[in-house]
Amino acid sequence: MGLVESVSLRSVLDSRGNPTVEASVYTESGGHGRALAPSGASTGEYEAIELPAEEAIAAAREHAVPRLEGRVFAGDQREVDSALRAADGTDDFSQIGANSAVAISMAAAKAGADVAGLPLYQHLGGAFRGRNFPVPLGNVVGGGEHAQEATAIQEFLAAPVGAPNVRDAVFANAAVHHEVSEILEDRGIAAGLGDEGAWAPPLSDADALELVAEAVETVADDFGFEVKFGLDMAAAERYDAESETYVFGDETRSTAEQVDYVAGLVDEYGLAYVEDPLDEDDYEGFAALTERVGDRTLVCGDDLFVTNTERLRTGIEQDAANSILVKPNQIGTLTEAFDAIELAVSNGYGPVVSHRSGETEDTTIAHLAVATDAPFIKTGTVGGERTAKLNELIRIADEA
Repeated sequence: MGLVESVSLRSVLDSRGNPTVEASVYTESGGHGRALAPSGASTGEYEAIELPAEEAIAAAREHAVPRLEGRVFAGDQREVDSALRAADGTDDFSQIGANSAVAISMAAAKAGADVAGLPLYQHLGGAFRGRNFPVPLGNVVGGGEHAQEATAIQEFLAAPVGAPNVRDAVFANAAVHHEVSEILEDRGIAAGLGDEGAWAPPLSDADALELVAEAVETVADDFGFEVKFGLDMAAAERYDAESETYVFGDETRSTAEQVDYVAGLVDEYGLAYVEDPLDEDDYEGFAALTERVGDRTLVCGDDLFVTNTERLRTGIEQDAANSILVKPNQIGTLTEAFDAIELAVSNGYGPVVSHRSGETEDTTIAHLAVATDAPFIKTGTVGGERTAKLNELIRIADEA
């Protein structure tokens, strides 16, 4: 029924206008799935390897497609993804590219769902999924690797933690985005948009913190439920290994000072979420921060864990962080993303499913978040490639 009949690959545009990989999987019974690979700008050292799109496509056609066509069932995700791993033969997908691998993996999942006549989230998570929905984290102010001449902190994220439903949460995040714009205009501060659609004003981190705090407070009053905010500090990008210090704008901090600084922000602003507050190899620093604030906020490892179960196990052993960011293209397959989520949840870590800065209109991560009961999802707030995920969450909620 769901035997893969053919796999086609092509180069298409991502949200930055760069080429990315799109895969289509067809089954012998007429099932079909299409998926597109995203691409990161602020990438961790230990991520699976993304190849140039045309190179990834050529390699996948040579090595992966023959292992899939007529040989595996689209509805058996682990079988599909095992075939991709075998075709690549490396630990980091450097042979066929994580971008081709994840596109095929997600397309096969959609084809399997099509054959089964199920929405993707049910196909991935089972019939009882879809009853809980993630809180969307909306990137409303940004800098770092996503925008030049803006904040040193990479993302300021609206977190509508008190929203009664996913629709209200989505619209609250959009309202925070608009409120930030109005505050900037009132203060005469010109700001463009970064590559995720967040405002990128020429502000210090301290001024941006006050601005976002004001915006979320206004929106919380307007909507009648609690709206907090969080940060993606992308600290690996700010770490100078030679001096063993973090450089954020005009400020230079030791590891202990960075832990103190972040803990102080959690205290002062009631942050709901802090991602990558320390370097991607600093398990000890993550553990120190988690011990101090982990009972009040999510301390999330992105570059620290890169959706990799081996790195996550190391973090669990050292009590480093209490949350993991999950990006399927970071590890290469949906199966391995699921494995990371399962390991996280079984050890009390909160999984946060995430988009990338170079995105597409693909909505797979919305279904992945619902399928795994993830407490949060990062999608951004504006731009068609971001709102595609948010609108899909609303549709799932209406249809569940």
